[in-house]
Amino acid sequence: MPLDESFTGRVYPPQTSYEVSREKIREFADAIGDVNPVFRDPEAARAAGHPDVIAPPTFITIVNLAAINAIVSDPELGLDYSRMVHGDQQFSYSRPVRVGDQLLLTTHIDKIMARAGNDFINLRAEIVDGEGEHIATTRAQLVVRGEES
Repeated sequence: MPLDESFTGRVYPPQTSYEVSREKIREFADAIGDVNPVFRDPEAARAAGHPDVIAPPTFITIVNLAAINAIVSDPELGLDYSRMVHGDQQFSYSRPVRVGDQLLLTTHIDKIMARAGNDFINLRAEIVDGEGEHIATTRAQLVVRGEES
């Protein structure tokens, strides 16, 4: 079943916030094998010009993935998760994610299209802190492979 193109333009406001802690940043850095001290040591982070420990650039995947999953699991969209592959991902930052940030995501469906028997859905998330300061924009393209004959 093709994706419902009428979903294009839908906006999903934040449902919850995610509080960034040193422990969560350390766990994520450990999981990706990044030993950069600015992800672990407040003094190293301050020496690099940050107010506290910062998160690795892909850390926001934690909250972004939850928002994407909420959209793609909507049965009215018509997305067969078993046929979906991740086509592209981009991150654009205004500033790094820091300890103490309350991350809020507003997710947008920018485009849904069909090409060569496959459906494509382009998603964008605007991520701000609890004060409304922009932190990052993420963009993802998901590809839903067409039905095989």
